[in-house]
Amino acid sequence: MKTQNLLVCLLLFFCATATSQTTIQLGATLSASNPNKTWSSPNNSFYIGFSQVGFSSSYTLTINYNGGVPIWTAGNATTTVDSKGSFQFLSSGNLRLLNGSGAIVWDSNTARLGVTTASLDDFGNLVLKNGTFFVWSSFDNPTDTIVPNQTFTVNQVLRSGSYSFRFLSTGNLTLRWNDNIVYWNKGLNSSADANLTSPALGVQPNGILTIFDVAFTSGSYIVAYSNDYAEGSTRLRFLRLEKDGNFRMYSTDIGSGTATMVWSALTDQCEIFGYCGNLGICSYNDLSSSLSPTCGCPSENFEPVDVNDSRQGCKRKVEIESCVGSATMLVLDNVKFLTYLPETVSQVFFVGISACRLNCLSQSSCIASTSLSDGTGLCYLKNQGFISGYQNPVLPSTSYVKICGPARPNPPPGVQIAGKSKSSRLRVWVVLVVVVITLLGLIAVEGGLWWWCCRNSPKFVSLSAQYALLEYASVSSETNRKKFSVWACEEFEKGDVNAILDQRLTHQDLDLDQVTRAIQVSFWCIQEQPSQRPTMGKVVQMLEGISEIERPPAPKTITGGSFGGSNVSVSSNVSTLSTFEVLAPALSSSSSYQTIGISPLASARNIERTSSLLHSDSN
Repeated sequence: MKTQNLLVCLLLFFCATATSQTTIQLGATLSASNPNKTWSSPNNSFYIGFSQVGFSSSYTLTINYNGGVPIWTAGNATTTVDSKGSFQFLSSGNLRLLNGSGAIVWDSNTARLGVTTASLDDFGNLVLKNGTFFVWSSFDNPTDTIVPNQTFTVNQVLRSGSYSFRFLSTGNLTLRWNDNIVYWNKGLNSSADANLTSPALGVQPNGILTIFDVAFTSGSYIVAYSNDYAEGSTRLRFLRLEKDGNFRMYSTDIGSGTATMVWSALTDQCEIFGYCGNLGICSYNDLSSSLSPTCGCPSENFEPVDVNDSRQGCKRKVEIESCVGSATMLVLDNVKFLTYLPETVSQVFFVGISACRLNCLSQSSCIASTSLSDGTGLCYLKNQGFISGYQNPVLPSTSYVKICGPARPNPPPGVQIAGKSKSSRLRVWVVLVVVVITLLGLIAVEGGLWWWCCRNSPKFVSLSAQYALLEYASVSSETNRKKFSVWACEEFEKGDVNAILDQRLTHQDLDLDQVTRAIQVSFWCIQEQPSQRPTMGKVVQMLEGISEIERPPAPKTITGGSFGGSNVSVSSNVSTLSTFEVLAPALSSSSSYQTIGISPLASARNIERTSSLLHSDSN
């Protein structure tokens, strides 16, 4: 009866998988220099073509789901060619990936097998045929991905970097590091106790990960459901072994070009062996990356192998061989060194925490150990060169690493964050000082120019022309021909704080709240009325955020005059000009030139006189 059920299932399977195919003729070629040229399936759900790797000059040859999600790669995920590479269906029956130099990067090894045609079907399977017989297919030679209607058997392997996925004849799903360390092993539960004969693994279109075998009364055993189970009629779900060592199911809508994770084998990424490289410690202590694990070194006795890639692991600054007989053990609280089969056979002992440390210290072959404080009394001794660590405040374990010299623990995460914040605050204070000094410097320059222009003036009536010259000295094209303080106020009112800053500081890591506070304080410090200017104590309080900063009055300007062919803004409201307010005569509203009781002719003469004085001095 079981055999009949299996035959029915197989018949239904083959009926369901019968689909049209796109025939690829012998001699057909794809070029990396023309990635828009592809070979598509009849319904355009899948296509074969070159894809650029990021912004590099490298390309991969992949089978893609509509939208650009790869499901198979010629060679493996790291197999690439240059921009002159090509993918050829040779007359010998070989599929061959060539670099621009003509070097063979990947080959299907199907020469002399009588291959006559190649085709890509509507399920994404690339097939080579000898007449009507299948000679080779991408489904039978998977790389890192499994799609619906693809059967994954016990003889096949998915690979991604140092990691591999295997499906065992016992029905177990396993993940391995370097084909040796088994860090994830999921088997059948007790309700499916059966002797399997020819198990196969597959993902159904509706998002169910399933094992098929005649030993199951229903014909199949469900391993897992996707989070979006049975949703979306045009949605493709697929399994992929990622470069980070995790095995995940993804879901993508046709044409979207993006995939969403809907299931993962391991929920804790730090449990994956070797994720942070040799001597690397995986943790979630970085508050800026609460959802993703981070990799670090055990202590300051170590340094990263690659400062640009923390997953490459760490190395000792001083090797143990340099201090034979005087090595010590670095203590790491809430840290465990991952130990999986086959390591556990020879590395597990039942000793106390002190003995776990001392035993490793006394053995030349031991480089690290972990003592569990969960009541089991277990101690793991690490005798090989590769160590993968995991740190978490909830781990009931203490680990030890053999080092030379005194131990220099890493500062606590809070101290590290505080240090970064202090450094950032220091940079902000530098900016604040620059802004304040710049504004005060402008005030000093304006005051100096006024004194130089007016020190020999017998009458104050020349103030209009001299102040016009002073205004002109502080304007430029960068401030739209306006006085700097006026221009800065206008930009601040528009919310464009960056425009006021020195452009060399705009790309720095600045605290804009503190910069804004400094600019507001600066506007108070340049008020024309001395009584309106804050004391230095008040300035410090406002800069520190202790005191609230009220809205400062806008700087005053002068409009209506000209100097040397350049317009200088002069306002009829010059009565507010700081020091000269009590000396200025009453304003007249009859003419914009009569700002302080000066006729247009007198103003012009004063400006001309001042200009000639400057000219004669320069000579």
